[in-house]
Amino acid sequence: MSALRSSLCCSLRPLKPYSPLKSSSFLRSFTVLALESSADDTCAAVVNSERQILSNVVIGQNHIHKITGGIEPWLAIHAHQENMPKAIRKALFDAQLTMNEIDGIAFTRGPGIGGALSVCGNAARNMAAALSKPLVGVHHMQAHALTPFLTGPSPSDGGEVTASDPQYPFLSVLVSGGHTLALLATSPLQFRILATTTDESIGRCFDKVARHLRLQWGDRGLGSALERCAAGDDSVDALRARLPRIFLNELAFSFSGLHSLMQTAIQERGGPENLSPIERAGMARAFQGAAVAQLEEKVELAIKWCHDQGIIVRDIVVSGGVASNAFLRQRLRACAETVRQNTGTTMHLHFPPLEYCTDNAAMIAWASMYRFLSGDFDDYSIQSKPKWSIDSLASAGH
Repeated sequence: MSALRSSLCCSLRPLKPYSPLKSSSFLRSFTVLALESSADDTCAAVVNSERQILSNVVIGQNHIHKITGGIEPWLAIHAHQENMPKAIRKALFDAQLTMNEIDGIAFTRGPGIGGALSVCGNAARNMAAALSKPLVGVHHMQAHALTPFLTGPSPSDGGEVTASDPQYPFLSVLVSGGHTLALLATSPLQFRILATTTDESIGRCFDKVARHLRLQWGDRGLGSALERCAAGDDSVDALRARLPRIFLNELAFSFSGLHSLMQTAIQERGGPENLSPIERAGMARAFQGAAVAQLEEKVELAIKWCHDQGIIVRDIVVSGGVASNAFLRQRLRACAETVRQNTGTTMHLHFPPLEYCTDNAAMIAWASMYRFLSGDFDDYSIQSKPKWSIDSLASAGH
């Protein structure tokens, strides 16, 4: 009995770094299975240290949220619980690997919906413990910011083609349904928040205005429906003049006032049911233009702040679900050109391919890679962190 107890105690000790993982000594690529379920997509991916995405599975919940008009946490959690085993199985099948050939397991630790995060967290912890695999919990926003280091240049979507990875320090613009951030990245662990939203995120604002306009749910959610509606004829845009510029010359975002003004403007026209297709398109275009204009201004202010501090920034990484918006990409390219004209500094824009802008597990795998290769693992008892500021990463050690 004592021998059995001793064996169990040994098996439950935290994993220690071991030399084959050191980047200077390992003789083959390191392969990671990563899991993500922070919001409404159930994701699993297999990525190796050679930047090869061997599989990338995303099981969405649009059919559920289309009925409820947005993410209902309880329904999202149940869908994650149902879909996670399927996602893991398919990720391994697509990669043509078994768990014996997986070197490490990563998962989204936070931030996100608490119950949703627990699905990928529990699955990752249990697999890692049962199979004696090293485990790493990843910050979701950090993974978005580091995605271009995995995907590289993406000329296929018409974006800026760059010859190399982003160079530190770089400006990271994270725009999603949960966050709107301008960050100064000085290393994979060190991010300084230059601007954040004082109320709701740009993605959430897009979704709310789309609902007020009674738009049909798009292939990537309500935000894509608004983008598609705004892409029509440009004959009606008078509303744009009434939409204010928020926190002018301040490094801060705010979108709730813009959302409220749009709601009022729609009611002044008798409600969404009284809008003609041209009026609806004009209102969608006016809102999208005002929201993105705020983003442009804050990016220019952030670059100016860096310049005033003697920090030379030449790369801008734009990621998160809203980064898939074609109008936003077009305007930020124009913003980079304005910076070049004003300062003489050529800015390189880095947009991940569209499928890696929204939530995915491939980015989680890549963000975990440097920790795996340095032998910096988490204990199997690590807990999820629904609220987790990215500027605390360095002080936390990971």
